[in-house]
This record gives sequence, C-alpha cells and structure tokens, in this order.
Amino acid sequence: MKKLVFASAMALAGICLVSTPAIRALSSSQTIQIQDPAEFNSYQNASTQNDPAQKCAALESFLKAYPQSTAKAAAYDQMIDCYQQTNQPDALLSAASRLLQIDPNNMKAIYITVSVKKTLCGKALDPSGASTDPQTCDDGAAMAQKGLSVPKPADTSDADWKTMTANLYPVFHSAIAYDDLVSKKDYAGAVREYTAELMLFAPDDCTKPGVCLADTLQLAQAYSKPGPARDEVKAVWFYARAWDYAPAGFKPAIEGQLDYRYKHFHGTLDGDAAITKQINDVKAQAQATLFPPATFVIAPAPTPEELAHHAYTSGDPTKLNLEDIEFILANGSTEDANGLWALLKGKATPVPGNVISDPATVLKISVTTAASPKPKEYLVKLTNPVACNAVPPAPTELKIKEAQAYILANGVKADTDALGDVLTETPAHLKKIEVVPSVTVINVAVTQDAKDNHTADFNVNPKEPVSCKEAPAPGAVLGLQPSAMELDGIYDTYTKVPASGSTGPTAQIVLSGGFVQQAKKTAPAHHAPAKPSAAHHAQ
Repeated sequence: MKKLVFASAMALAGICLVSTPAIRALSSSQTIQIQDPAEFNSYQNASTQNDPAQKCAALESFLKAYPQSTAKAAAYDQMIDCYQQTNQPDALLSAASRLLQIDPNNMKAIYITVSVKKTLCGKALDPSGASTDPQTCDDGAAMAQKGLSVPKPADTSDADWKTMTANLYPVFHSAIAYDDLVSKKDYAGAVREYTAELMLFAPDDCTKPGVCLADTLQLAQAYSKPGPARDEVKAVWFYARAWDYAPAGFKPAIEGQLDYRYKHFHGTLDGDAAITKQINDVKAQAQATLFPPATFVIAPAPTPEELAHHAYTSGDPTKLNLEDIEFILANGSTEDANGLWALLKGKATPVPGNVISDPATVLKISVTTAASPKPKEYLVKLTNPVACNAVPPAPTELKIKEAQAYILANGVKADTDALGDVLTETPAHLKKIEVVPSVTVINVAVTQDAKDNHTADFNVNPKEPVSCKEAPAPGAVLGLQPSAMELDGIYDTYTKVPASGSTGPTAQIVLSGGFVQQAKKTAPAHHAPAKPSAAHHAQ
C-alpha cells in the first residue's frame, strides 16, 4: 500500500512540473557574438534545425568542433529544450549539468536537474516507499536548495523574477521534501518543506492533477510517519483533501490510507456506519480549504487497552486479522492477551506482509556414498549467518573436495566434526555432496507500524530449512495464494515488548512449522476461477 500511494503521488504530479513555455522563458536572451564565419555558420545551421532530434545532434557536433565557443551556453540551453522534447532524460540531465559548469546559477539548468533527479528518485522505492537510490534523491534536493538561494540577476526585472520563482520555488521545495520523506527519513523536514511549498500555490492549482495535489498527498504521508512529526489529525485532513480532488483511478489507494489513519487515531468502537459518516464529513470540510482550520479536531481513540478489549470481545477472536491480533497481544490486559493466545496457539495462519530479513543460517548437506545410493542428510550451522545473496556460492555436487573445503570453511566446528569421515573421505568413496545454503527463520513486518519502522513483528520458523533459492528475499511482499507468494505458520509463542520512547508496546509473535508456497502461474481461463475458501483466508 505504501509504495502504491507514493506511486500515485508521482503519477498525479507528472514528470513535467512546469510547462514547456515557462521553461523556455528561463532561457538567456543575451546577444551572442561569433567572429569566425565557419563557427557562425555551424552554429546557425544547428540552432535553426526544426526537428528536435536533429537539432540536438547538430548542437552536439557544433560543441565538439568548437568547445570554447562563445555560443556554448546558448547551445546547451537549446539542447535542454530539444532533449526534453525527445524525452531523453539522461541526455537532458547531461546538457543541464554541462550548462551549470559554465553558468552555476542558471535557473533553467537547476530546474531541469532537480526535476530529472526527483523523477529518478521516485522510480527507485522499495515496497515501504523508502528510497533504494538515496544519492540521487539527495543530489536533487541539494540542487533544489541551491535554486532557492540563487540571487536575482541584475539584468532580470523584479516582475520577471517574481514570475520565474513562482513557477520554480514550489518545485524546489517539493524535491527537498521528497528527499526528506523517502531518503533521509527526516519527516519533520518533509512536513516543513511540503507546507512551505503548498502555501505558494493559488487555490485552484490544488484542485486538479498536478504537483500541488500530489504533494497534498505526500504531506499526508509525512504526517503519518512515526516520530515527533506524526500528527494523525492533519494526516487525515490532507488524505481527505487529496481524495476530494484526485481522479477516480487514484481514489482507492488514498481511501485506504485515509480509512486506516482515521481509525488508528479515532478507533473503531463507533461502528462502521458511524465511522464512514465521520470520514465523509471530513472529506466535505476538506473540499473548502487546503489547510485545516484551527477548529478542526477528531476525537481521540479510547485507551489501547480499551480498544484491545473491544476487539477481543466484539466478535469471534479466531477470525481477527493479524494486525488486530498483534494489537491485542501488545496492548490488551493480561486476561485478554492470554485468552486470545489460548485460542490461537497451535492454529495455522498465512502471514502476509513485507519480508524484513531471512538470513542464511544453515547448510543443508546431502551426501551420497559409493557404498550406499541412498543419500544421508545433515544440517550444519553457518559460522556467520548472512543474507542469502551474501553467502559464498556453494560448489556443485560432483566437486567433492571443493564441497568438503566449503563446509569446513563456513560451518560451525561442532557441526562439521559431527559429519565424521564425510569431510575426510576421498572422492573415490563419495559420489556427490550437495550443499544448499538455507534459512531457518523468516522475519516479517505485518502491521503498518512495523512496515513503517522496517522491523519484524511476526517471525516464522520453517518446518524444514528453506533453501535460499526458494526463500522470499528481503523486501518481498507476501500475500495469499494463488496470486502471490504465501508464507504459513503455526502460532507458537509471543512476547510483549514494552513501550520505549515514542514507540508504543508491541508484540513479537513466533510461528513454527512454517512453509512457503510460491505464487502460481495460471493459464488464461474461459470461466471465473473458484475463490479460495473463507477458512483459507481467515487470519
């Protein structure tokens, strides 16, 4: 859901945040003087091309032939235009970077650099919405910060400068805020920058797809994040505002976050019908103004223990979803938590969520000797458990000596000693040794807070070690069969973790007997597929 909402925000904004005419208006109008006739003719030929692709190619050729030309800045300026028209972001960024080398305060080149970097940043997010390319995000934000500090050129009128900055400053604040949100995780900074940005827009700009509407949604995200900047009342307001004016296709993703945040803050004791009306009332209020009035309030939820008791006693506890189960175990009274656990212990359940870690901890070893065709199975703990992609590759099963050396080098000595002569026999006595790095625990973030904090709250111990090849990778999103990879386990133990700092109490839930089911590839069907049973999906 998080990545979906981030993607929705980027799509609402679009790649081009300022209109093409506005960008071209930033171009320099300085007179160019070229003394060499051949150089002049080459520049004139390049700059008067009508086809954007041909124009950029001709300008590149001109700069290669005349690298010190007095028209260099003008050539780069025009290349920005034609590379943008031909949708070549790498070449566009290169032209802007080269222009900044000779004109460090060129606002057009700064704007282009910020826009391209932010777009690339938005394309590199993990399932939680965190950046997987923080350097690109940081570079875009640093350039945006520079753009905000560029002084007005002496030859630019106050009116032109005001028009220019009205177009560009919101873009710069947006890039800094986005970097704070997805890269630096400075949520207070994101709130500050998004607020500063949105205050620069005319009211009508924020009621249609564009950067203002997109960043209304991002401000809601920033207010939702854990830490001192969290303000769920304001998060609800900005989610409602974004929902009000988002196109129909974007509303479901926003609705999910709005519903979750409202219930998280206010609770669910009022019942679905009343809460739906309350949320609709917020939507109606948010249509009138971008920022919430000082009088806007949402009644806070009952205490966590009261909520946990209501969740436990208001229906069939065995049909609670995993988030509610974790909440009751973490926040409920001893009587409620123990009562729920008595009902769950020994029961199987799917565990949908985000995989936080599942390090390789053991080597599964299968040994076939010349004397016996039936292989013997062994487990050897790894000396240094690491992520599967960091485990040294195991030798193939027919490379006996290499396999023996690999096991001795990577296995715990007590376990390798227990293998006896398996590791000392000559290859003549052994037909093959298969070594498979495997995982013995899969740590999953199931609740929204766990996903936000990138920490696991459900820990599944597989019935048998799962090979690294079959185990879900960190960052994988687990769901339900048949459309998604599914992880199942049996409730075994739980531990209540007391509140610490700004983090409330949580529960660490351990499941045993786990197993992974890969997503099924289904052939096109000419009839509606049968739905999974309710029992299968019950959590």
